[in-house]
Amino acid sequence: MKEDMWDNQELVQVLKSGGVAVMPTDTIYGIVGQARNKATVERIYKIRKRAPDKPCIILISDESELGNFSITLSGVEREKLATYWGNGDRPTSVVLDCPDEALSYLHRGTYTLAFRKPHVEQLRALLAKTGPLVAPSANIEKFPPSNTVDDAKNYFGDAVDLYIDGGPIRGQASTVMKLHPNGSLSIIRK
Repeated sequence: MKEDMWDNQELVQVLKSGGVAVMPTDTIYGIVGQARNKATVERIYKIRKRAPDKPCIILISDESELGNFSITLSGVEREKLATYWGNGDRPTSVVLDCPDEALSYLHRGTYTLAFRKPHVEQLRALLAKTGPLVAPSANIEKFPPSNTVDDAKNYFGDAVDLYIDGGPIRGQASTVMKLHPNGSLSIIRK
């Protein structure tokens, strides 16, 4: 994977203007768009044929962005996040409670949101420019994830505004954990 692929002005412009892109994430190819743009999120669900009750993982550049999603962390939750987002192990997405009804287009009635702060500095730099991005895997629901940008093009064609080719990726989806307010963890996906 080419780490300079995220330093792309066209990608930043497409995402900031509410567009949808396919690009490598820190794990696999994702179909991405601004998380705070309801129309963009709904467009991704439609393009991907994603189950309407299934929330997407949201990529963030920094923990401070959680406040934009009505999430206030306790001290013990902050410590746990620092542990899982601060080490160099496998990428970890953390599910947090989100009681805000205004964000139902993101939490899809689950009242939880999953966030991941990528370990890759260049990807965090992109996120700092674009804002948080929803990032489900680049495939039609119930089909295999895209290993190449051509796989993604076969799924989505011209329904996507921009494709970023990072070469073949045979990565794994992130570990997903639910972080409870008391600091305990439940593993959802290993």
